[in-house]
Amino acid sequence: MSRKVVVTGATGNVGTSVLEALGADERVDEIVGIARRISNWTPPKVTWVSADVASDDLSGAFAGASAVIHLAWLIQPSRDDAELERVNVQGSRRVFEAALAAGVEVLVHASSVGVYSPGPKDRAVDESWAREGVPSLFYARHKAACEHILDELEGRGTRIVRLRPGLIFKREAGPEIRRLFAGPFLPAWLLKPGRLPVLPLPDRLSVQCVHASDVGNAYRLAALEEHAEGAYNIAAEPVLDPDTLAKVLQTRRVTVPEKAIRVGADLTFRAHLQPAPAGWVDMGLAVPTMDTTRAKEHLGWTPTVDAATALRELLAGMREASGLDTPPLKPHAGGPLRIKEILSGVGRRL
Repeated sequence: MSRKVVVTGATGNVGTSVLEALGADERVDEIVGIARRISNWTPPKVTWVSADVASDDLSGAFAGASAVIHLAWLIQPSRDDAELERVNVQGSRRVFEAALAAGVEVLVHASSVGVYSPGPKDRAVDESWAREGVPSLFYARHKAACEHILDELEGRGTRIVRLRPGLIFKREAGPEIRRLFAGPFLPAWLLKPGRLPVLPLPDRLSVQCVHASDVGNAYRLAALEEHAEGAYNIAAEPVLDPDTLAKVLQTRRVTVPEKAIRVGADLTFRAHLQPAPAGWVDMGLAVPTMDTTRAKEHLGWTPTVDAATALRELLAGMREASGLDTPPLKPHAGGPLRIKEILSGVGRRL
């Protein structure tokens, strides 16, 4: 059977890995990659379509598709709440409704660990944990809003799958992740293990991550396996708690109060020294540790890269300005000496 898969947000960290995973699967005949800006990088089976999911007609691109994978999402402009909601929530609703109108067999949505309400760090929770996000962060609020939209749309003939990954890392995403979360003033040399003198973190600031290639495979399975349905937590071991992070960075961990970290993040964001609002700290402190048993046993997914290795690879990509020839992943998208990032106000979409 001929299979056409449409991927929105196809040029970013996750999207490029999804295209590679789909392209290597003989069951896929055609891939449509949707992005605002067309990429110079074109993997096998991919046809590019330029579209804004929040405003452009998607019916033509979705026609005849067996699956739609929705990845399109904004993290910047981090200081423009209206634009973030326009794309993340309103745009997602348009994608969901267009996919159902096109009669696709399966709609796969990029949810996140951020969808979860605050929960435990000392034990893992499954996919039934409450999904109200962390109120202080737009990302978490928007992920929760999108899942509630999907709740409304279930039972209309299209299978709906939600993947809830932790942080997603790969070497080629290094420059993009630095721009999104660290900004132009972070010295690249500090990111080499052994260079950071101390790592000041509170006890609860622990996160899970997964390599982008493993996430790409999870999306491939979600789109192509007929039994795939519902939600799946996606993460690799070990959990990146403060001691594990210190070990990866080859530095000494110093315990600091949660309030101190949050105040520092808030002040530097307000001063336009870095682009990430303090809500990201709140999310790291609040989200529960996820149990990935369902993804392994029901979806047939197993990570091939451990979390510490994925983090080391990301840090190397940030130091070496790795990347890919797509608009989000270009290694020097911030301009010489990162001047475009500075002139944009540190947080505007480039």
